[in-house]
Amino acid sequence: MAHAITNRCDQCDTCVPLCPQGAIKIIGSEYWIDPTLCNDCEDYADEPICAISCPVNSPVPWQAKKGRLKVDGRPLSNTPLFVNGKNHPFASAIVSWELCNVLAQRQTLPWQTDENGILYYGRAITQNRGSISFRIAETLEGQSSAPLSAPQAGDRIAALDIRAACLHLLYSAYATTLEQPWQESFEIDDRQIELYLGLDKRKDLSKIAKLSLIKELVEQPCSLMATIDWPQQGKIRAFHLENIRLWHLQSTEHHFQADELGYKHLVGMTFRIQAGLWTQYFLNRKDCKDRTAFYQYSSLPHSLLTAVMGLWQQHEGAVRMMLWLLFKTKVGKEQRITVPTLMRVAYGTSKVERATTGREERKRLLRTFESDLEVLNHHGLRPVFDPVTYPEDIQPLWAKLADLPDDAEEALEFWTNDGTLSNRLTDSGPRGKWNRLMNARLIGFEVPPDWEQNLRKPERKPERKRSNKSRSSTSPPLARTLLEGKHITAARQTLGWSQRDLALKTGKSQSWIRDIENGRFSAKPKDQTLLKQILGIG
Repeated sequence: MAHAITNRCDQCDTCVPLCPQGAIKIIGSEYWIDPTLCNDCEDYADEPICAISCPVNSPVPWQAKKGRLKVDGRPLSNTPLFVNGKNHPFASAIVSWELCNVLAQRQTLPWQTDENGILYYGRAITQNRGSISFRIAETLEGQSSAPLSAPQAGDRIAALDIRAACLHLLYSAYATTLEQPWQESFEIDDRQIELYLGLDKRKDLSKIAKLSLIKELVEQPCSLMATIDWPQQGKIRAFHLENIRLWHLQSTEHHFQADELGYKHLVGMTFRIQAGLWTQYFLNRKDCKDRTAFYQYSSLPHSLLTAVMGLWQQHEGAVRMMLWLLFKTKVGKEQRITVPTLMRVAYGTSKVERATTGREERKRLLRTFESDLEVLNHHGLRPVFDPVTYPEDIQPLWAKLADLPDDAEEALEFWTNDGTLSNRLTDSGPRGKWNRLMNARLIGFEVPPDWEQNLRKPERKPERKRSNKSRSSTSPPLARTLLEGKHITAARQTLGWSQRDLALKTGKSQSWIRDIENGRFSAKPKDQTLLKQILGIG
């Protein structure tokens, strides 16, 4: 059983240097034994050294506090995030994206060793005209630190927790609340972190276990440094930042409560964080107005944080893709996403390469990938398959069954039609499926509403007055030009087509056709034109 220091302690400092585990902490004017580190000097002495050496017999066997803790009267450390219950702005620049990738993908990234024996991960940016690289800092103290050498850095990278990416995103959200985040700091305490990450619902964890986890997650984003070479872009001058901290942990304040027996219990922590100099170039409101700096931000959905905290153990690949898509869906909506790219994000390049040459490895990775895509779909990130390179016969079974009609008669017709086809939905994958997937693409992902919500209303430009002559008196109102769902249903049934038939002819999914017909949303103008041509609607 671990030991604890009572209020009899006279702070003689005898026990601190004697503790073999370094469990005795001096926090402000308080002496405290961390119960997660104390092991009663096992393998060092027959009795705890602190208890033997203490002149006032202060250390006693630690006992968990019984009953409820006192009401914590600490004021909130900062303005709460997610006040609308859904999302909050956050810094989404390439620096923030790559740091999120490092925390999520860790040792599966292509880390390299430079000529000085320092481990780093780097990539080209701005069309190969610039670069950004990441290294592990030796210590958390100070605005700058020497990078860690390769062996120690490799161990530190392997110990990174994917949940630390959530703390990085929270820091990025708080940075948007500051006018000059590279000069100002913000505070965040354990209660806010518990609330944002859903740890307040974890009844299986003790308070001390939660605090230990929170402290570890808070420190990990602060242990990384970046070197940025940015080329000139318009009025924005080129700049170079060498081994800067992305987040600086300035201080950690511990909060204690004592019970009737004088046991000191750690009940909370408050962390003061400051953003690195990168925010001066990528989160600068004032200079952005003059177009001499960037102010790049996006929407951080609260649902993403809780999803990561709930899925990170069973579906790590899905979590990696989810974090990557948070940035990708904002900066590359028009770009197609290849299946190999998603697999490398989720599982790493080496694992994908091994699957290419090993049959059993390939089968396992394929099952895992399709399962992770289903998890994304369940959480509102719905993949849109390219009908040319990612046709229905190589799509996951869950995606095919998503088009199953809800109506019993339509479902019966669906399965009857499927049974007459040469390639049925329940058939095993075709030969060469893996090779075809390596050339397959996704058009994109349909994202949940809280991922797309506009954060700030754009300034309205004054409307120019138009004369009546410019208005066409013969043009029909907009409402009349829209193709309503009931018209599509009527035209389809007149032709004797099922929803699946229409989906195949338009290159859309059957669920898309069903949603259009049910009025869940309206088709885009180009899709309406396509539907009119295929259905013969004038």
